Amino acid sequence: MKKAIAEFVGTFTLVLFGCGAAVIAGMGTGPTAIDVLGIAFAFGLSIVAMAYGIGMISGCHINPAVSLGVYLAGRMPANELITYWIAQVLGALAGAAVLAIILSGKADGWDGGLGQNGWGAGNFGEYNMMSALIFEIVATFLFLVCILGVTQKGAPAHLAGLAIGLTLVVIHIVGINVTGVSVNPARSLGPAIIGVASNPGALGQVWLFIAAPLIGGAAAGLLFKSGMLAAEEES
Repeated sequence: MKKAIAEFVGTFTLVLFGCGAAVIAGMGTGPTAIDVLGIAFAFGLSIVAMAYGIGMISGCHINPAVSLGVYLAGRMPANELITYWIAQVLGALAGAAVLAIILSGKADGWDGGLGQNGWGAGNFGEYNMMSALIFEIVATFLFLVCILGVTQKGAPAHLAGLAIGLTLVVIHIVGINVTGVSVNPARSLGPAIIGVASNPGALGQVWLFIAAPLIGGAAAGLLFKSGMLAAEEES
């Protein structure tokens, strides 16, 4: 139960602050706009904060693709994987719901955006589905390489949260204009479901942001399980 609560809180935080930065302060005009770099750091610093806040309890996966990679690397049992997935999705839904409540109080109105991911016409840089698919698979794979590498035996564990958070920052700097960056099925699913009334297209495209990160995460997990990227102590 402690692990489930930790994963719920962590995913809630990531969606509230990461997506919140995108829709409240990001990509706008004027002195409060933070643009791509600010959004990237909001997601990354949310991971850093939660890594040190809940990492000792659950490992701070807060991402179904991370949990799948950890499971396939042989570092967690199947029943725990399912528990993590449920907690992560519920946390993302709660984070998106709270963000929607906050945004609904905007005096001059709100367009219903919750930081949903997407591709194609009207979305970010209007990249096509193939570009979105390739980016999300490759970015998630590399994200998991960092996570599984820096958390294996012999790695400098005290720097893990910082390394993981900064990796997510780099991923967002490159990918915001492609898909808005998911690399996390829960992060995509929460805003897509809560914001479906104003943006039904996001829910129609959410399958890619579930499948692609899981593929990338699985590939990294299997690579570590094979020993090809494992430290000598684990191989």
